[in-house]
Amino acid sequence: MAAVVLIGAQWGDEGKGKITDYLAEKADMVVRYQGGNNAGHTVVINNQIFKLHLIPSGIFYPDKLCIIGNGLVIDPKVLLDELDYLQSKGIFTGNLRISGNAHVIMPYHRMLDALEEEFKGEQKLGTTKRGIGPAYKDKASRSGIRIMDLLDKNEFSRKLAYNLKEKNLILTKIYGHEELNYSELLQEYLEYAEKIKKYVADTSLIVNQYLEEGKKVLFEGAQGTLLDLDHGTYPYVTSSNPIAGGACVGSGVGPTKINKILGVVKSYTTRVGEGPFPTELTESMGELIRNRGGEFGTTTGRPRRCGWLDTVILKYAVRINGISDIAFTKLDVLTGISPLKICTGYSYRGKMLTEFPMSLSVLAECEAVYEEMPGWQEDLTGITKFEELPTAARNYISRVEELLKVPVSILAVGPERTKTIIRQKIF
Repeated sequence: MAAVVLIGAQWGDEGKGKITDYLAEKADMVVRYQGGNNAGHTVVINNQIFKLHLIPSGIFYPDKLCIIGNGLVIDPKVLLDELDYLQSKGIFTGNLRISGNAHVIMPYHRMLDALEEEFKGEQKLGTTKRGIGPAYKDKASRSGIRIMDLLDKNEFSRKLAYNLKEKNLILTKIYGHEELNYSELLQEYLEYAEKIKKYVADTSLIVNQYLEEGKKVLFEGAQGTLLDLDHGTYPYVTSSNPIAGGACVGSGVGPTKINKILGVVKSYTTRVGEGPFPTELTESMGELIRNRGGEFGTTTGRPRRCGWLDTVILKYAVRINGISDIAFTKLDVLTGISPLKICTGYSYRGKMLTEFPMSLSVLAECEAVYEEMPGWQEDLTGITKFEELPTAARNYISRVEELLKVPVSILAVGPERTKTIIRQKIF
């Protein structure tokens, strides 16, 4: 049995799609365990760019079973559009399975997401307005609609009528928005149900069967540690648990089944949306890294805020997730930049903090304390062995390992599958 959880160790957008795609070749199954189409993975195969939002990156391997777990919220239209997109590119999608316990994003979720964000004004969170938060809110309040409900016409009709009675009151009385039509929504979503029912299964049972048979399972998280609902920079977080513990809850497996936790770390730091960011670079260097790294959201196209590598948040991610190995991405983006800076602590009101603060207001006042290291000029994209990297690049990696006390087992020196250096096997 080999079960590996792959998580983002920063604020998301660490390059998990590439690493998942690379490891999927060795796995028998890839499981997505939380989030929705507010996440995005970009995968480059033979110079062709694929952008995914719901379907696991393992879909590019027709012999791998791909699971959308119970921890997700699913917009059926987005799912079907993504399936059509992949099929139009010649990608086989018959190996996809969807948990019947996953929740459904409805049009009122998207509307409320946008209206609530607008209402908050300066207190806005910077959501993608895809309806993710409101769908998780209904899940927590036990009024959500699950995929299995969608497949049962009578059950779906009953739940939709009940939910619309409340949602239409909120839309019309609070936000002055027109109400949604029950009959139109019922017909639209029953048509979606007909198209997706062939993919629906008891995915917890399937995943556990694979593990019991000694097969290799890769659990794929969306977003990142600092966006976790419980352990992230609340309230500037997502509405689910991207951390490693979320893999068990979001896919229906016990924690004793997990063997390794692979934390994906970008060679610098980015975040999207609002909230404090101690290492943020707001001038020319930030713009340089953004353009070189293609730091624009896969889902929204929004420019990402960029900054130096922050090992304070990475130490926190190691602790919260129990990270056993690191996949270090986009090292090639730093070529030609010298000196490089690594944040090793925060200065807060004259005190040095080396652990991530719990308080968001404290974090907002923190100033990054840096170590400087020499950069390198050589092109890294053709290098396949760690020993062939420039000395300065090796030293940069070694210093990260020293600070985090976790080995860098995978290095990405370009977006393509082939531009990956393996120092230690994960599977």
